[in-house]
Amino acid sequence: MFFTYLRRELRRRRKAALVVASGLALGIALVIVVTSVSAGMSAAQDKVLQSLYGLGTDMTVTKAQKPPQEGGNGTRPRFRFDARGEGEGGDGEQSSDMVVPQGFETLDAATVTRVAGQEGVAKAVGGLSLQVVKVNGQFKREELRRGQGGQGSQGGGRGSGGAGDGVQGGGADFDVNSYSVYGTDVAQPAMGPLTTSKISSGRGFQTGETDAAVAVLDSAYAQKNKLAVGAEITVKKTVFKVVGIATADSGDAAANVYVPLKQAQALAGTPDKITTVYVQAADSQAIGSVKQAIQKNVPDTTVTTSADLADTVSGSLSTASSLASTVGAWLSYTVLAAAFLVAGLLTSSAVSRRVREFGTLKALGWTSSRVTRQVVGEALVNGLIGGALGIGIGLAAAYAITAASPSLTAHLGGGGGGGRGAGGGGRMFGQGARHAAAKAVDVALTAPVSLSTIGLAVALAVAGGLVAGGFGGWRASRLRPADALRRVE
Repeated sequence: MFFTYLRRELRRRRKAALVVASGLALGIALVIVVTSVSAGMSAAQDKVLQSLYGLGTDMTVTKAQKPPQEGGNGTRPRFRFDARGEGEGGDGEQSSDMVVPQGFETLDAATVTRVAGQEGVAKAVGGLSLQVVKVNGQFKREELRRGQGGQGSQGGGRGSGGAGDGVQGGGADFDVNSYSVYGTDVAQPAMGPLTTSKISSGRGFQTGETDAAVAVLDSAYAQKNKLAVGAEITVKKTVFKVVGIATADSGDAAANVYVPLKQAQALAGTPDKITTVYVQAADSQAIGSVKQAIQKNVPDTTVTTSADLADTVSGSLSTASSLASTVGAWLSYTVLAAAFLVAGLLTSSAVSRRVREFGTLKALGWTSSRVTRQVVGEALVNGLIGGALGIGIGLAAAYAITAASPSLTAHLGGGGGGGRGAGGGGRMFGQGARHAAAKAVDVALTAPVSLSTIGLAVALAVAGGLVAGGFGGWRASRLRPADALRRVE
């Protein structure tokens, strides 16, 4: 009897049911879109932080550079070239490299062991970030050029020539090239910045190549300099064989050139020194306590977690994330509350128009609770219909957002990290501390809809039906048979 009457009444009032269901569908669809976009923002931010940190890394340990002393020289470039005389190759090409740690103060390699010994640390590995400034070119001697009327003897010196004689040419022509080199611990390839890149050509490092003069190049750097697997590059008179080309998963690569850690230490003249310790926590829920333990037991260091880096993210990704988590959330909640209220008022209004019907049913023996259950049942069905429509609209909107894939840009401020970033003029000669972790990453926005989001939509549909049914049921329960008799003509 209940379902028969329910089906008949919904058919009779299709327009009213569609209005209630449409209002609920709009609110539910908006909640699905906002929830899915927020999930996409979180995924995009994780991708950005992963590109800065490295796979399997929960935090990094570094030591901030000391500010230069007032009036001091600081770290200044110093290049030496041979002064060759005539007949000694003075016009030959000369080259000089300056290799210095970039971004952070160096730490003792023993710091890795100390960090790894802290409670809650599963694994720790060190790395050394370097900046290479290469000056390459040649000196040119001046040449004595004689004019058309010159009759002076060749041994007469500069003043013995005729009219139009003079000294021309001479000087120097040098090219300055800056690029970054990262020393990675090849014995632990599962951690470190190279893990954010995929080997697109050749191979990666092998665990036995601790002392080998081998290198892996970033694909962009290799393409710019027309280098391929099997080529050779020279850094500070050390010849490295290129064994692989790596392509960054997102954003810029950690460095232009990767070499084994011991080779990087030898290039910089800093044996047993590192700039960064990459840390993996045993439990992702204990990252905060691990950070506190490292800060307490390894003094004079800076511990940076993914949460700390997330605070440095700015740009359109940060703006969109803020809109999704604040403005979008409040908007969806407001629309949903309004949809619930409108559904309840429409249901209550419909009950008022059915006074004669419900009064007659009560006169025939229906109890108030039975009338209330009937109204709540109708409202619940309307809510489920609205939920189905809302889920369909929300899924379509999320699919459209993912298909369109709008691009968002994340700017990561230099608040810590791995001493990352390709070389550039602004980072030469010890200036990398302010910019080492600064980079811009472009990511495509997606709007994944999870099963939990679908479950939330169903719960909201049921809640909307119950709210509307509560309004209408309360109104129906107060009707008396006498009200129906007064309306009989």
